[in-house]
Amino acid sequence: MAYKKGDRYQMDLFPKSIEGYVQDENPVRVYDAFIESLSMEDIEIDINCNKVGNSQYDPKTMLKLLIYGYSYGWRSSRKLERALYHNVSLIWLMGGLKPDHKTIANFRRNNKRALKEALSQCVKLCVKLDLIEGNTLKGS
Repeated sequence: MAYKKGDRYQMDLFPKSIEGYVQDENPVRVYDAFIESLSMEDIEIDINCNKVGNSQYDPKTMLKLLIYGYSYGWRSSRKLERALYHNVSLIWLMGGLKPDHKTIANFRRNNKRALKEALSQCVKLCVKLDLIEGNTLKGS
């Protein structure tokens, strides 16, 4: 009998584009569209492209990471950092960016009010779309 064996050196294991990692009906796309639709001014996140110094991660991208992570019960910045290397949906959502746990924690600390407002709006949307079952997302 022949055996199936894997090949770690296979060249086309993953799609050539990050876009190909996630199917069209994957819930991560809803989170992406939701955060993109938010007005950063309304939730009091300062967007200033003229700041000097070392470049920062885009606040919308960091908000996506936290909102998506919270929705699946990942509250720890260290767990979120680890998930950025293993969770295909997060790799897609972040466009391959991998902020470290300290950067994630600092963003959370500096934007508590904005995060609370975005989470509130996200929960309302999930309830409206019947995506929440008890305290967790359906299908999670």
